[in-house]
Amino acid sequence: MRPSQGVLLVVCLSAVVAMFLMAHSVMAHAILLESSPSINSTVAGPDILIKLRFNVRIDATRSRLTLLKPDASTQSLTIAKEGPADALASQAQGLPRGEYRIRWQVLASDGHITRGEIPFQVTQP
Repeated sequence: MRPSQGVLLVVCLSAVVAMFLMAHSVMAHAILLESSPSINSTVAGPDILIKLRFNVRIDATRSRLTLLKPDASTQSLTIAKEGPADALASQAQGLPRGEYRIRWQVLASDGHITRGEIPFQVTQP
């Protein structure tokens, strides 16, 4: 192989790798951009509004929100029907003081499922 062919091969391989990396970033999974309650925050109870906003459009009908309570029990939260295409909203009522987690699972517009948790504390007003 001549030196010019080696350089051409390296350039072509670099271009293929660069295209693969750009295509992969376009098909990124849903990333949580902001939430209410926010991560590790303290909120006044007993009723709280829950809002999660993502970087991409999500399928709310195939997404899930679950509240993990201080006693380790869980409660499925109903996702609001209306709202922005990149967000989920719900409400939790009658929460006593304690440490909670919102466990979320969303189906993004790219077809991938993403999961996460938001820990927070509830205090009484």
